[in-house]
Amino acid sequence: MVYTEEKKFTQEQAAQLFQSVGWISGQYPVRLYKALMHSSTVLTAWDNDRLVGLARVLDDSEMLAYIHYVLVHPAYHGRGIAGTMIEMIKEKYKNYLYLEGMPEESKNVPFYQKHGFQIMPDGTALQICNLSDKR
Repeated sequence: MVYTEEKKFTQEQAAQLFQSVGWISGQYPVRLYKALMHSSTVLTAWDNDRLVGLARVLDDSEMLAYIHYVLVHPAYHGRGIAGTMIEMIKEKYKNYLYLEGMPEESKNVPFYQKHGFQIMPDGTALQICNLSDKR
């Protein structure tokens, strides 16, 4: 497995990875690709020329970084890819005041806790979802 922060993936590769895990973002390949290209950090995992994992981080360049998502192609689950990406991100952002995870599903919280994250006391994630057919 090769990990890189180089944004060398194609629009199609990104969309296929997101679709493999059933994420709606994969249905908007142009918007997804543009968002990834403008993200602070996109860490990818490669099996030869196949994109099999991706983690996206948004940061303010000094104090706060959000791990917005971590995804791994289902055929590669259980190989430690997501954990490796989280540890690489923790190392990169170790001097920030806060590194926060934003799991959209509560079932993913134990994964983050395993890697040292704590549930924020009295914290709650909020979202407005502007779904449309604008692809």
